[in-house]
Amino acid sequence: MKKIIVATSNENKMKEIRQIFADDMIEYVSLNDENLLNLLGVEIIENGTTFEENAIIKAKTISEHTNQIVLADDSGLEVDYMNKAPGVLSARFLGEDTPYSVKNNYIINELSSAKEEERSARFVCVIACVFPDGRVITTKGVIEGRIGYEEKGTNGFGYDPIFYLPERGCTTAQLAPEEKNKISHRGQALMAMREKLMKENIL
Repeated sequence: MKKIIVATSNENKMKEIRQIFADDMIEYVSLNDENLLNLLGVEIIENGTTFEENAIIKAKTISEHTNQIVLADDSGLEVDYMNKAPGVLSARFLGEDTPYSVKNNYIINELSSAKEEERSARFVCVIACVFPDGRVITTKGVIEGRIGYEEKGTNGFGYDPIFYLPERGCTTAQLAPEEKNKISHRGQALMAMREKLMKENIL
């Protein structure tokens, strides 16, 4: 079975990727699965200023050391009332090891005076694929919503419990996983990447 490395240690992201690519005869392995960071002795330094730059940095770093096809995702939450923060710093916002319950409630508090139309936000995801010959392809997905007034739902992770979808009347953490994958930023970017990989005869 063909193997594609996914440059992430986030098992929640891996779960979504495996669900979306479930029909492909490909084994998707994470950095944890392969213990790659330790074996390769490399550190991924995400110093890009955009989601695309960081996704490419992650994929290139691992591909250059393994000579294999590598996928990487960089994603985050943009809150308009906070000048699009936390943005590319979403995972490191308030500290990388800070629980998301703390991050979520911090954002809710920051928007305590925000009117409904001022609570606009979006999830953004860029997927980068780097080939052994150095070629790079990227895809992007965006889902618009609003910041809720409290955490709701347990199906998602990260900022999902405060990301409210007015047209559905719930947060992304309240959606069933298969429903979330159809509309989410990561789902959109992954499906677009799947189409590109099919054209490359990878899938």
